[in-house]
Amino acid sequence: MQTIAFIGLGHMGAPMAANLIKAGYLLRVFDLVQSAIDGLIAQGASAARSAHDAVDGADVVVTMLPASQHVEGLYLGNEGLLAHIVPGTLVLECSTIAPASARKVHQAAAERKIPMLDAPVSGGTGGAIAGTLTFMVGGDAQVLERAHPVFSAMGRNIFHAGGDGAGQVAKVCNNQLLAVLMIGTAESLALGAANGLDPVVLSEIMRRSSGGNWALEVYNPWPGVMENAPASRGYTGGFMAALMTKDLGLAQETAQVSGNSTPMGSLALALYRLLVKQGHGEQDFSVIQKLFDS
Repeated sequence: MQTIAFIGLGHMGAPMAANLIKAGYLLRVFDLVQSAIDGLIAQGASAARSAHDAVDGADVVVTMLPASQHVEGLYLGNEGLLAHIVPGTLVLECSTIAPASARKVHQAAAERKIPMLDAPVSGGTGGAIAGTLTFMVGGDAQVLERAHPVFSAMGRNIFHAGGDGAGQVAKVCNNQLLAVLMIGTAESLALGAANGLDPVVLSEIMRRSSGGNWALEVYNPWPGVMENAPASRGYTGGFMAALMTKDLGLAQETAQVSGNSTPMGSLALALYRLLVKQGHGEQDFSVIQKLFDS
């Protein structure tokens, strides 16, 4: 049975790790928060004393960290994980980071003959818990074939986006579109409500018409329209607005490098930065509805 080192047990990482345990893998886990480690121990994982201890003897390393600087800090340099991981060990980096950072870690891994994939996810905490995540994978196709069983234990859809860093490019494109759709949905619902329409009725009209989109289908931002959506539980849980802001910033960085014009993405970033400044950063990103309520 393969041993997997899992580093980063946040809102997404913890349920992903739990699904690997359910699939029968031996899991050695590490996080800076002890309670996160304790939660996985209760489900059958073993605790590592450090990230370096976690990867010792592991067949596969999975990391799920907040941002580019955390990933580079963990993997690179003389004290980084790549200097200690045994060549041939499979590394699956599932954080959402800048494509340039992903490529930098890919190059360092290749120099040490360590197969690596960048594999950010979509599906939110609900998908992480249910094991229905979408993985957007960058790297060598043969490495992906080897990693497929591990991804399948945590997700339902696995896409090979292309070479090193391509998974990250796909992720920022997806999240930029998601933000734009959520903002447009929130804006339209507020307009309808201000003019006497019931948001429940208007949501159904738009859902079944040409304005239909993912937010209207499964993630309505208006409180009370969808019982299980974060909006109906005080915008708790889900995908934090601060993380959406981070991802929109990554999209703008990517556009700058390639010379693309992304006016909708730029506006979305400005609106989410405003939302975070107003104190909503730790709430679900559908809390953007509050910008249009007054």
